[in-house]
Amino acid sequence: MSFRIGQGYDIHRLAEGRDLILGGILIPHSKGLLGHSDADVLLHAITDALLGALSLGDIGTHFPDTDPLYEGADSIELLKRSYDLVQAKGYQLVNADTTIIAERPKIKPNIIQIRERIASALDIEIEAVSVKATTGEKMGFIGREEGIAAQAIVLLEAK
Repeated sequence: MSFRIGQGYDIHRLAEGRDLILGGILIPHSKGLLGHSDADVLLHAITDALLGALSLGDIGTHFPDTDPLYEGADSIELLKRSYDLVQAKGYQLVNADTTIIAERPKIKPNIIQIRERIASALDIEIEAVSVKATTGEKMGFIGREEGIAAQAIVLLEAK
């Protein structure tokens, strides 16, 4: 059997007047992430990990922020389209291990819902999706609540 590992990372600035979308769900917060799409850092990190595992480029290659078609795009749809590319290459997702790095809001109350949303979007078992959260310990831009970051590692298996 052939396995491939991919790693993804994304970061976006927090801004007034935007909804905070993380893992495909709306999280109540006074600010949202700034970006061309819905700026869902968690889904962007997973998307990059999936694409990177098969050397298919990154999210910006497939869904450039210079293309008006992707303005305000739902990142769950970008994730699904990227996973379609992975499956077309003959691979399936074994598991995804992710971490959200945010000072606030607290992510823990939303983790099950986020895991369910990702698992549903990728048509995999929830046990294959790990979502963890940590803070910036009040250091740096994350600690100052200026932005949120996420990282993801995926394992793909040839079908």
